[in-house]
Amino acid sequence: MADLPISGSPPTSYVGEDWYGDDLGDVRHVGVTFVDVDLSEVTTRGATFEACEFRACRFNASSHVHSAFVACTFDGVNFFDTTFDGCKLTGSVFRRCTTRPLKVLDGVWHGVTARGADLSRLDLTGLDLREADLSLAKLGGTTLRGARLDGAVLRETDLTGADLRGASLRGADLTGAVLSGTRIDLAGAVALAEQTGAIVDAAGD
Repeated sequence: MADLPISGSPPTSYVGEDWYGDDLGDVRHVGVTFVDVDLSEVTTRGATFEACEFRACRFNASSHVHSAFVACTFDGVNFFDTTFDGCKLTGSVFRRCTTRPLKVLDGVWHGVTARGADLSRLDLTGLDLREADLSLAKLGGTTLRGARLDGAVLRETDLTGADLRGASLRGADLTGAVLSGTRIDLAGAVALAEQTGAIVDAAGD
């Protein structure tokens, strides 16, 4: 594996590196560009990637625990069988990525942009997706129980058969979303009704 930059070093680019199976621990990268880097089966714990760009990289079967990918861009990245356990991905952008299968255990994905991403049938229970842009995404059969979707953009998102019970939808934009067979609780039903301009009168007066 190539030498890792120390904290505070100037932005660096890695092209075509093979880091397969490496334990990156709590490495820190800021403003680094990774192009065609093989990160398959790598592990991180407490690592930080800030304002980094990943292009055509492979994260296959990698595992990340309490690591942060803040304001990063993932373009054409393969996340097949990747695990994010308690990770922070605030403000990161996913474009043309392979995102299934993907294991997500808790975490903060506040402000993530994943327009058109295929997140179908994933378990995103309790995930913080506030203000995330999930427009046109495929979330059919996805478990979003207890997820925080306040202010999220779900325009024309396919939520067919998704489980939204216990999810917070305050201020979420569900314009044109496909909700066929979507499972919601009373609070979710109220939030959806209010978006259509309906007045919810629980007392029936």
